[in-house]
Amino acid sequence: MKFKGLTIKIIIALVVGITIGSIFNFYENTAFVTFIDQYIFNVIGEIFLNLIFMLVVPVVFVSIVLGVIGIGDPKLLGGIGLKTIIFFLTTTALAITLAMCLALIVKPGEGHSDLLKSDEVVAYQKELASQKSADDSPMNQTFDQTLINFFPQNPIQAMSEGNMLQVITFAIFIGIGIMMMRQKAEIVHRFFEQLNEVLMYIISMVMRVFAPIGTFGLVAHAFTGAGFGAIRQLGLYFIVVLAALFLHFFLVYGGAIKLLTKRSPIAFFKGFLPAITVGFGGSSSNAALPVSMQCTRNMGVKPEISSFVQPLGATINMDGTAIMQGVATIFIAQLMGENLSILQLVTVVVIAVIASIGTAGVPGVGLIMLAMVLTAVGLNPAAIGIILGIDRLLDMTRTAVNITGDAACAFILSEREGKKIDQVSHDLH
Repeated sequence: MKFKGLTIKIIIALVVGITIGSIFNFYENTAFVTFIDQYIFNVIGEIFLNLIFMLVVPVVFVSIVLGVIGIGDPKLLGGIGLKTIIFFLTTTALAITLAMCLALIVKPGEGHSDLLKSDEVVAYQKELASQKSADDSPMNQTFDQTLINFFPQNPIQAMSEGNMLQVITFAIFIGIGIMMMRQKAEIVHRFFEQLNEVLMYIISMVMRVFAPIGTFGLVAHAFTGAGFGAIRQLGLYFIVVLAALFLHFFLVYGGAIKLLTKRSPIAFFKGFLPAITVGFGGSSSNAALPVSMQCTRNMGVKPEISSFVQPLGATINMDGTAIMQGVATIFIAQLMGENLSILQLVTVVVIAVIASIGTAGVPGVGLIMLAMVLTAVGLNPAAIGIILGIDRLLDMTRTAVNITGDAACAFILSEREGKKIDQVSHDLH
C-alpha cells in the first residue's frame, strides 16, 4: 500500500475540514449549517468509519492468528507477549504521571469553579443516574469480572459484539493450535495467509478511495459542533492536555526508539504519519489499526510482530487516554477545591492503568474510564460534563498518541527480537 500521495490528500482534508468546520461553528444554529453538518459531514464521516470498522474484527483475528503462528516458538511467544505488556503498562504509567505533574504545576482548574454549574454537568449527572442500575456498567466492573471477561463463552458472539479482548484471546488459542500441529494444519495456515492478503487489498482500496473524504467529514463535523469557542472556554485545560500528549509522544516514544533501537525517531514518526492522520480523523485505535499495521510493515517491522503487538495494543494500550484522565482528574479536583493526597494520586495512576486493559478502542471511551477514576478517588463524576464540549477534539489527538505507542512497541520488539524469529522460521523450514 503506497501512502505518499494518500498522506498529502488526508492532510489537505484535515486542514479543509478544520477550516470549514470552524467557520460553520459560528452559524451552528442555522438550518443550512445544521443540514450540511448532519446529512453531509456526519454521513460521509460515519460511512468511512463503518467501512473501517467492518474490517476491524477480521483483521485483528487473522493478524493475531498469523502473528502467533509466525513467532513459531511457544517460549518466544511468551517472551514477546510479556515484553509487550511490560512496555504498554510502563508507558501508560509514565503518561498519566507526566500528565498529573503538568496539571499540578500549571493548575488549569483554579479560579474556574463556576464551571461546575454548567448545563453539561447536570445532563451528565442524569445520564449517570440512568446507568447506575445497569449490571454491565463499566463503573461496576470488578477485578475478577475483568479477568473472566478475557475469555469468551461464545467466540462468534464476541466477534459480533466487537469484544476485542475476547477476540484476541480466541485468536491466540487458534494460532497456538495451528502452530503446534504444524504440517497437519498447513491448509488452515494457508487459508489464513490468503484471507489476510484479501483483507489487506480491501483495506488498501478503502483507504485510497474513501480516506480523504471520510477524514474531511469526520473533522468538519467535529469542529462544527465544538469549534474554537469551546476551546477558548477551557483553554488552559486544553493546552495542558495537548502539551502532555506532545511531550509523551516525542520524549517517551522518541526516546524509547532512540535508546532501544539506535534508530532515528524522526524517521519512525515520518513513516507512521499516514496512520497518525487516520487515527486523528477517526478518533479510534481500532479503526486506524489496519493502516497502522501496514505503516509499521512498510518500515521493516516483522509481520509476526506487528500482527501480534498492534492489535493487542489497540485493546490494552491507552497512553493518550491516560494523559487525559490525569489532567482531567487534577483539573476537576481543582475546580471543586479538593487537594488530592499522595495516596489518591497513586490510586489515579493504578486505576487508570488497570482500566485501560480491555477498554474498547472507539471514540469517547476515555470518558467512561475517567468516570471510573474519579469515582475511585471520591470526586463527582458528573463534573465530566464540563469537558464534554471539547473532548471530541482532544480525543482525536490522544488516539494518534495511542496508536503511535502501539507502533513504537512493535518497532522496538522487531528490532530486538527479529533475529530470533528468523532463526525459528529457518529451523522450522
